[in-house]
Amino acid sequence: MKKINIGIVCYPTFGGSGVVATELGKALAQEGHKVHFITYSQPSRLDFLNENLFYHEVEFRSYPLFEYPPYELALASKMVSVVKNEQLDLLHVHYAIPHASAAYMAKQILRTQGIEVPVVTTLHGTDITLVGKDASYEPVVTFSINQSDGVTAVSEDLRKETYEHFKITREIDVIPNFIDLEKFKKQKKDHFKKAICPKDEVLIVHTSNFRKVKRVQDVVQVFANLSKVMPAKLLMIGDGPERSTAETMCRELHIMESVRFLGKLEAVEEVLSVADLFLMPSEKESFGLAALEAMACEVPVISSNSGGLPELNLQGKTGFLSNVGDVEDMTKNALFVLDKDNLPGFRVNALNRAKQFDISRVLPLYEQHYERVIQIMATRSVRQN
Repeated sequence: MKKINIGIVCYPTFGGSGVVATELGKALAQEGHKVHFITYSQPSRLDFLNENLFYHEVEFRSYPLFEYPPYELALASKMVSVVKNEQLDLLHVHYAIPHASAAYMAKQILRTQGIEVPVVTTLHGTDITLVGKDASYEPVVTFSINQSDGVTAVSEDLRKETYEHFKITREIDVIPNFIDLEKFKKQKKDHFKKAICPKDEVLIVHTSNFRKVKRVQDVVQVFANLSKVMPAKLLMIGDGPERSTAETMCRELHIMESVRFLGKLEAVEEVLSVADLFLMPSEKESFGLAALEAMACEVPVISSNSGGLPELNLQGKTGFLSNVGDVEDMTKNALFVLDKDNLPGFRVNALNRAKQFDISRVLPLYEQHYERVIQIMATRSVRQN
């Protein structure tokens, strides 16, 4: 396809939407497209080892008149500036609030200056399932999605939920999250595994932002149950409001010596490469990117059956799914997977499943979506003229 000039707007954080947007931009740049990130700080996984990658910081100042800085206005103004000065062909905004609404505002401003730029909005999850359902945001979310020139969702479940809870009048394409298999290719780090599990314990891993929806207490309880049956260690990666609760629970269950809280890690694949099992008991996951990263490292997954997880974690093949909160069933399934006769087969299946979400398969779906949106706008402009 023709190489295009793309502006990407995202949250520059460790969260799933920011990671996906950053990795997408890097992959597009490697394919020869020019990619301009427009955010309030440099995305955590962004590097500038490619001549096609650019970063534009959104600056917003506090004034005594405002209780909160007007970020959405600053973002819209920055989009206008970058589209004009860099002659962008398309804006791709990740997360509906406030990026889609800011993009609509920028688009209207540009239109008064004779510039038309299509906007693609990608829905990632909590922008729809949590924040978007708030009555104070719902009209804006609905309007912004409907006014986008292209809309994608990261799973069939998220697409379905968006249609159920919002009056959406346009088509939503499902383009799943992805991983770079080369980056997550299992690396033998026996010395690392030996340091954590000196007595050949099984190694369980959980990674999240430690919000209530992630149900980290269930992770701790499942591990406590497992450790009564077999020697095991648990690594908790990430940070957030529920971390202290999880730490307290570990002390109360007398398992703290077998649990390590590692905080936020940039190279999570280095830990996953030596793990035996990944736990994701979330109350809601629109896709489950952390589980996919584990699978890419040949780690089977024990998860809840909520949201988009059944589209990723295949029951009895890559791991098992249980009802939300059913720690007994999760424990039983975990013990089955960790059986030395069963684990090798689950590892193979996990990696084979991850291969289906390699970026080499998913990137063309985004390129085709961009091409179609640009073509539709070009056709519309010709008709109007």
